[in-house]
Amino acid sequence: MKKNSDKTNVMRLLEQKKIRYISHDYTNTGVISGVEVAAVLHQNPDQVFKTLVTVGASNTNYVFLLPVQKELDLKKAAKAVSEKSIRMVRSQDLLTLTGYVHGGCSPLGMKKTFKTIIDLSAAELDTILFSGGRIGRQIELPFSELKKVLNFELKEITV
Repeated sequence: MKKNSDKTNVMRLLEQKKIRYISHDYTNTGVISGVEVAAVLHQNPDQVFKTLVTVGASNTNYVFLLPVQKELDLKKAAKAVSEKSIRMVRSQDLLTLTGYVHGGCSPLGMKKTFKTIIDLSAAELDTILFSGGRIGRQIELPFSELKKVLNFELKEITV
């Protein structure tokens, strides 16, 4: 384990709930995209998930987790949350809304609780990786453990 000051809020939350996780650090690699993150960490890109924050036609916010090499299907996503349409939240609004910056947005530990949908493909995985709440950090944990800290639904949401 890293020094306590090096822990993110996501790590603290998982430890508080006594959930075992693996922290992956890619801070000094210069990679940006999720596919690059998966490559530098030597992980299957189907297992590495990105966190996307959206806003629906009703002005309600939603969080979607999907494999880094896939694209969010906005029509499927809107249907999954019973919205007429959805769009991505602007990067400059992300910090105020979630407490996270673009590239370091985790589904855990956001300022508010938002309805969260995870791509159905995650159900087939033993472990899942997602942002640790800071650029350069990924958290890996058993998919079955995620339900202990995150209320979500599984739906098909990718193109």
